[in-house]
Amino acid sequence: MKHIARKRFGQHFLNDGLIITSIVDGINPQRSDPMVEIGPGLAALTNPLLACLDRLSVIELDRDLAAKLRTNPGLDVIESDVLRVDFTDLALKLGVPKLRVVGNLPYNISTPILFHLLDHVNAVTDQHFMLQKEVVERMVAKPSTSAYGRLSVMLQWRYEMENFLFVPPHSFVPPPRVDSAVVRMVPKVDSAPVRLKEFSEMVQVAFSQRRKVLRHTLGAWLAHRGYTGDFDLRQRAEQVSVQSYLDLHFSLPAA
Repeated sequence: MKHIARKRFGQHFLNDGLIITSIVDGINPQRSDPMVEIGPGLAALTNPLLACLDRLSVIELDRDLAAKLRTNPGLDVIESDVLRVDFTDLALKLGVPKLRVVGNLPYNISTPILFHLLDHVNAVTDQHFMLQKEVVERMVAKPSTSAYGRLSVMLQWRYEMENFLFVPPHSFVPPPRVDSAVVRMVPKVDSAPVRLKEFSEMVQVAFSQRRKVLRHTLGAWLAHRGYTGDFDLRQRAEQVSVQSYLDLHFSLPAA
């Protein structure tokens, strides 16, 4: 029976052979790699990956698709919402120090998934994700551009990232209304050890009203934390580099 894409799961199934080959080549899977795929769907990417691997773990929320995937003896199927999956614990269960994570992420929850994985970055070797092109552009954006924002700062602090493949709508069934792209994310080995909750809150406050200068947004937040430094609050949030946000964070008194 043909599977009908379910809107509530944000399902768009990749079916472009050339694009699939390009993604697999970009991932470059090695036989013993401990790899986890998010949202395998109809296994368009799953099968060519598995052909290169000893085993592959997949996370699928749709029970019908999960049942079909279980018929493949090479797959370890985790039927779950990916936001409930503890990737650090999964690495321990698989007996490996780190995972390689790949997937065509549901566009309606792609940002929550990225932030969820940020909590488990120490258990990840690299990540390759298909996302809405606009989201990938925000992830890799430079300061003083319209795409630069909270997502840019939070991910660039922790990952080296590359937008390496454009994917048009006609590569999917049903075709989405947006262009897509594939991003490579490699955790930085020398990233600054921030107080994550505080750093995330600071960046969120800074970008809460991006048209205003930071005096009107971040100023009160800094004053509440006893900051007396000389950070220039006449800037807008998008003008501040990732490193400057980090420097500001480390200059704050510890809560």
